[in-house]
Amino acid sequence: MCKVGHYTVAISTIIPALTLATEKLESSMKISTCFDGGSVTVHDIGNPAAIRLSLRPDNASEFKQWFYFRLQGAAYTPCTMHFDNAAEAAYPLGWDGYQAVASYDRQNWFRVPTRYENGELVIQHTPLANSIYYAYFEPYSSEQHLNLLGEAQGSGLCQIEDLGGTVQGRDINLLTIGHQVESDLKIWVIARQHPGETMAEWFVEGLLSRLLDHQDPTARALLDKATFYIVPNMNPDGSALGNLRTNAAGANLNREWLNPDKERSPEVYYVREKMHQTGVDIFLDVHGDEAIPYVFVAGSEGVPNYNEETAKLEELFKTAFLAASPDFQDTHGYPKSEPLQADLSMAGNYVGNAFRCLSYTLEMPFKDNDNLPDDDFGWNGQRSLRLGESILNPLLAVCRKLHSD
Repeated sequence: MCKVGHYTVAISTIIPALTLATEKLESSMKISTCFDGGSVTVHDIGNPAAIRLSLRPDNASEFKQWFYFRLQGAAYTPCTMHFDNAAEAAYPLGWDGYQAVASYDRQNWFRVPTRYENGELVIQHTPLANSIYYAYFEPYSSEQHLNLLGEAQGSGLCQIEDLGGTVQGRDINLLTIGHQVESDLKIWVIARQHPGETMAEWFVEGLLSRLLDHQDPTARALLDKATFYIVPNMNPDGSALGNLRTNAAGANLNREWLNPDKERSPEVYYVREKMHQTGVDIFLDVHGDEAIPYVFVAGSEGVPNYNEETAKLEELFKTAFLAASPDFQDTHGYPKSEPLQADLSMAGNYVGNAFRCLSYTLEMPFKDNDNLPDDDFGWNGQRSLRLGESILNPLLAVCRKLHSD
């Protein structure tokens, strides 16, 4: 017997009630992915302490690591979510030190306790509301993408051009900002060839917000010298489908630049065609890296047309970037390619070689930035956005050098 308020109740009557409440909770729990970028495979949701999931591969390839799902009906219930195939991810080393992100409103994202053990990724979290989202990184939706285009065009400084259609018929949009005169330097920025690297489009949002600010002196000085050509999302199909790395046809766009196919990789085909029409003086290809917890750049050292002048521009760029943002560093990153050994099917190498220009691949972390760690948020959308704002400073430094030459 036990006492509840002023009443004495038999334990035998309480236990069935508790069991019924638990059963109701379990039956009301639901995981869904039927929204933009959603991706996960559900195996067992019968017990909140042992939810069984797996990473879903890209729609037409075996790449997998991105996840994004909504959990409902588990308010104030300790939940443990197991991804049983995490060891089969494209970059299993990326799980070391990684923390998943969560949000109740898809506006404010925070990190939740996550660990990788025995080949499983395990998220442990107690939701404080009946509806919560979990993701590999802070998403950037197709609706946000369209809003970004609208705001850029509304500035009065930007023109939007449709370069062609994706495999599934989505728009490949190019933003052109500047006077478009012959004497202008041509700066190309592309982002999100790999759709799961959403920090890349957050970066572009920051770049655009500052570049389109009529009162920003750095932006004004840049637009006196250069025209910008910006593709905020190179892979709209993969973004909507919840892919990590490929487009709707299963093509890894960053391996298609040497011989893009109009059917398999139209995104690269149309963008590359436009580049050859305009020319390129500076190129940035914006990405995220699963394993390396730093912001860094990778150059085109191994291409046939790499020379001493390009090397000097690279050093100028990095020096100015270090001064502009403490989030950037130049100690950790990818090993440099040996001379003539660069893979020319990759955007940074192809463009650097074809146009004999400064060409950088910029990488941001999925985890935290070990240079400036933040336990609550890690690396996130807002930090990516701020980095995009700061990129104007090294771009201006290089533009001034190119103009003086």
